[in-house]
Amino acid sequence: MADVAPTYDPPLPIISGLTCRCPRCGKGKLFSGFLKMARECEACGLDLSFADPADGPAFFVMTAIGMIVIAVFTYVEVVYHPPLWVHAVTVFPALILGCLAGLRPVKAWLVASQYFHKAEEARFSSLGGHGEGGFGHRGKARDRAA
Repeated sequence: MADVAPTYDPPLPIISGLTCRCPRCGKGKLFSGFLKMARECEACGLDLSFADPADGPAFFVMTAIGMIVIAVFTYVEVVYHPPLWVHAVTVFPALILGCLAGLRPVKAWLVASQYFHKAEEARFSSLGGHGEGGFGHRGKARDRAA
């Protein structure tokens, strides 16, 4: 009897992102450290070397948290006029804790989206030099000038 590969019903990227679980089975842990990706899923064995969200999670989290915290800061300043030390004690911790709390789920969501949508490195259809393909000074433009 031949071995049959197990089939998986992958969860939606947002679900596996929020739970920081494997994008294929939804059970194994995605991280081996705070932000370090595991080599493979401990439950289904999915090789996670494809996962490379780069700086996307940091950018999205810093932008979103920054906008929220600065909006609250501005409202509090305009309405209550607290002393500067109140802002220093509340705004900086809110920015730091908000960013740290959001990094893991956003990174996991982006990795799950890469898996779900089968994202991969871009490939160029033409690896030739400039002007190939019938255009440019070596192609049709040259023929018309003659």
